[in-house]
Amino acid sequence: MPILKLYKLYLSPQKEFVKKLKNILGFIPGNVTLYQMAFRHRSVAKVLKNGTRSSNERLEFLGDAVLGSVIAELLFKHYPYKEEGFLTEMRSKIVNRANLNQLAKKMGFDKLIQYDQRSVSIQTKHNSMLGDAFEAIIGAIYMDKGYNFTKEFLLRRIVKPHIDIHTLELTETNFKSKLIEWCQRHGKDVLFELAENGEGESTKLFTISAMVEGEKVGTGRDYNKKNAEKLAAEKACETLAI
Repeated sequence: MPILKLYKLYLSPQKEFVKKLKNILGFIPGNVTLYQMAFRHRSVAKVLKNGTRSSNERLEFLGDAVLGSVIAELLFKHYPYKEEGFLTEMRSKIVNRANLNQLAKKMGFDKLIQYDQRSVSIQTKHNSMLGDAFEAIIGAIYMDKGYNFTKEFLLRRIVKPHIDIHTLELTETNFKSKLIEWCQRHGKDVLFELAENGEGESTKLFTISAMVEGEKVGTGRDYNKKNAEKLAAEKACETLAI
């Protein structure tokens, strides 16, 4: 083992954190600071001199994009004759917040997340915090190791042992019904509105906004109107922590 890795694992000030990461991820990180940031919830973030907050939200944004790309390629190759709408729905089943929360808990991320217990509700912790950290870790790995390493990590350590694509294909996840039922229970109005596309965008592309009490809580875009509504409902469920 290279001297630098030995130092990080046994002598550095972050050695305990590095050991836990190695047990969970299967490798020793290069830039440890990135991984520490990935587990820092916004409730304990500090405002830096440039005005940004030192939370995991930026890494979460990046990790979401990388995860979506890897899963999209996997499904594209796994289902060579399926249409775009089916692939979109399958990707949503894999990367939806509930599934990411479960994956994060299985991997032990809940033991590493830093957050303010006084300001974060139990519901928020279980409904979004774990999944946010999962995406942030993917973002950290990408920044630390590059795309090919991250792709291999996801396929080998996440998809193969934890995700049964065939079972997910047979599972119906109806986010629209979930959202409507939640709104009915809480006495809230919900609408799915068709929004105008941007200049130069295809007229065949549907942009749907999920509106709860007149407030936009989710947006979905697809060339199939029904799929766009499903995506908007999924984003709304994530926003509302349903």
